Amino acid sequence: MSAHAHRIVVLGGDGIGPEVCAAARSVLEAVAAKDSFTLTFEDKLLGGCAIDAHGTALPDDTLEACKRADAVLLGAVGGPKWDDPTAKVRPEQGLLGLRRALGLYANLRPVRPHAALADVSPLKADRLAGVDIIVVRELTGGIYFGQPRRRETVDGVEKAIDTLEYTDVEIRRVVRLAFRLASERKQHVTSIDKANVLESSRLWRQVATAVGAEFPSVSLDHQLVDSAAMRLITEPARYDVIVTENMFGDILTDEAAVLAGSLGLCPSASLGDGRAGLYEPIHGSAPDIAGRGIANPIGTIASAAMLLRHSLGAPASAARIERAIDSALADGLRTKDIGGGLGSDAMTEAILKRL
Repeated sequence: MSAHAHRIVVLGGDGIGPEVCAAARSVLEAVAAKDSFTLTFEDKLLGGCAIDAHGTALPDDTLEACKRADAVLLGAVGGPKWDDPTAKVRPEQGLLGLRRALGLYANLRPVRPHAALADVSPLKADRLAGVDIIVVRELTGGIYFGQPRRRETVDGVEKAIDTLEYTDVEIRRVVRLAFRLASERKQHVTSIDKANVLESSRLWRQVATAVGAEFPSVSLDHQLVDSAAMRLITEPARYDVIVTENMFGDILTDEAAVLAGSLGLCPSASLGDGRAGLYEPIHGSAPDIAGRGIANPIGTIASAAMLLRHSLGAPASAARIERAIDSALADGLRTKDIGGGLGSDAMTEAILKRL
């Protein structure tokens, strides 16, 4: 890691977001002190809190700060206060806009169940043995961004239109990233599509096959999304790196979180072609427990470890955090969502002690 101060923008967001970001920041500060590098932090608004303060989910000063940063740490956005699906300004627009503005086209979600938490998952322990998956979800294309999108009434019939669109360039770059990851792991990529129905998926499969030819040491399987949804639960250990389009990835990654036992445990990284990235837990803002000090901070702390590995070039520091998390869980320390009684601060302190 270089000697200069690395700038991190913290977007606490809504609900429990500020609480779990504070926990992750304290762990980052501790590991930076131990490993002798410098981090600076800048807090900005995103999501519902930004709508309340500025009338937009992604204020200009937030975006400019994120563009200058080496990495962005995010809590969560949204909540009942802003939950009108017909509203012109919604918290999720801030997150989608930020990903696009920063050119972050790939979302990495590792799924590695902790052996000590086998009893927390609804799956039998033997199904979890050997599970170590990274799901790579395309972030900036597909039906979430396609145009046209509109609602209209024709002859008294109300109709809604969404468009699913992908280019070969969008597909190639995210699939290539998946192959690079697999080449450093178990040499296996599963590309998930719906090529028996969708033209966009036929293009996806065509491009994935072509990219696979560039990596002869990595095996490639194609799988339909409905079959994959079943096998992710019945045979999760068969997967290494999964790559898929935006909406399929959105759904499958939440399903995969069941393997870990709780959404509160799962980190993610959103990456593009540069080193800067956006790091966040996969859970939502959990407004029902916000301010109560009981949110599980592990997903955000593990996201901070990914930040060190992918954006700051500090894999040893990242591994230090991940070992501390594993050690705390192995010692039986738990927040409420995983069957324990520790609050956010106590769980964070347990991880800090094990650094």
